[in-house]
Amino acid sequence: MPNFIRLIIAFAILGAAIALMIFGFWGWGIPLVLVAILVAVTYMFNENMLIAQYFLRKENMEKSKQWLDKITDYEKQLISTQQGYYHLLLGMIESRKAPLQSEKYFKKALTLGMTMDHNIALAKLSLAGIAMAKRNKREASMYLQEAKKADKNKLLADQIKMMKDQMGQLDRTVQQTRSYR
Repeated sequence: MPNFIRLIIAFAILGAAIALMIFGFWGWGIPLVLVAILVAVTYMFNENMLIAQYFLRKENMEKSKQWLDKITDYEKQLISTQQGYYHLLLGMIESRKAPLQSEKYFKKALTLGMTMDHNIALAKLSLAGIAMAKRNKREASMYLQEAKKADKNKLLADQIKMMKDQMGQLDRTVQQTRSYR
């Protein structure tokens, strides 16, 4: 359902609720106000993405992917602030199956934009891991610095530290192999 129709429905339900309360039917008016709020919330947060995120947290990638696949045309079905999160979720699902293939989703999520800093940090941390897997130390360290900057609440501090330690081990391994030549 297009987003503007959801808003129209929400306002229509709210209008009906107000009319019911004006005529003294408070018992019906109050629940209708709650329904109007629920419909308005689905404008801001797509229900398919919320359910996909729930299954992603439960580590059920197949069901999460099924719910995301119900969004057929993300540019029309999602408001602009949700489009980056859609690609972030796709990247997280894809990173479990084929980590190097998920890079395009994380980059697209960053270009479309996300409002929460810890999600930006998560995307950049994932890109740092992909760059490390490709043995691109310069790009990986750049993404790690950006992830650390974006992680203002220190939610990913342990993962960033662990990634830096892995980069240090990678440097030592490269130096050892060069010294054996």
